[in-house]
Amino acid sequence: MSIHPTAIIDSKARLAENVSVGPYTVIGADVEIGQKTWVGPHVVIQGPTVIGKENHIFQFASIGEAPQDKKYSGEPTRLEIGDRNIIRESVTINRGTVGGGGLTVVGDDNLLMAYIHIAHDCRVGNGVIFSNNASLAGHVTVADQVILSGFTLIHQFCSVGAHSFTGMGSAIAKDVPPYLMVSGNPAKPHGINREGLKRRGFSPEALSALKESYRILYRSGLPLSEARQELGAMAGEHAVVSELVRFIDQSQRSIIR
Repeated sequence: MSIHPTAIIDSKARLAENVSVGPYTVIGADVEIGQKTWVGPHVVIQGPTVIGKENHIFQFASIGEAPQDKKYSGEPTRLEIGDRNIIRESVTINRGTVGGGGLTVVGDDNLLMAYIHIAHDCRVGNGVIFSNNASLAGHVTVADQVILSGFTLIHQFCSVGAHSFTGMGSAIAKDVPPYLMVSGNPAKPHGINREGLKRRGFSPEALSALKESYRILYRSGLPLSEARQELGAMAGEHAVVSELVRFIDQSQRSIIR
């Protein structure tokens, strides 16, 4: 373990043997940090927070602080962060609230560039890229392999589906279906994330099915209920369309259209 002498580590924190902690960092009680995680200088980590292995946390990040919710009154809610995340300068990630289930979750292999904010009760999947200044309000869900461009803002209780892409400065107030590109204020759909999907190995057949799904959903002029019925007829033959239908069925705020 490499702990700089100016770092302040609470006696109730639990750090793996090969964790590195930089100068002037403060780690509070009920914080658990896994193997080979590097915590840079001037970082503040409060608990209850669990951080997995091989993460890199850069200077001035604030991890596991109390939620910015006026209803919060000191309950011991939690933050869980997985493995191999890169958390850059001045990122803020808050713990959950009792009303939101008491837990904020960040998965594995995510890149959080500078000045990202992840609010209370958010759930972030794996392989997500947050470009500078992207922000999640409370209770937001971001699925796997999403790219949020710089200054993307996401409203409370929204969901962002897997493999989607948001343009710079997007303001999102409804759910973003998987596989889509959206941008603008308010955000609007701009086709499927074709290049991103190709890079991730989606087959030509899957891409063709998604292109047709997009036409039905956004260019046919059909009401959402009728478009969903047509997509349902395709879902049995195409797993990607089945995932799109599942997302529409589970949407709480309705989807961007």
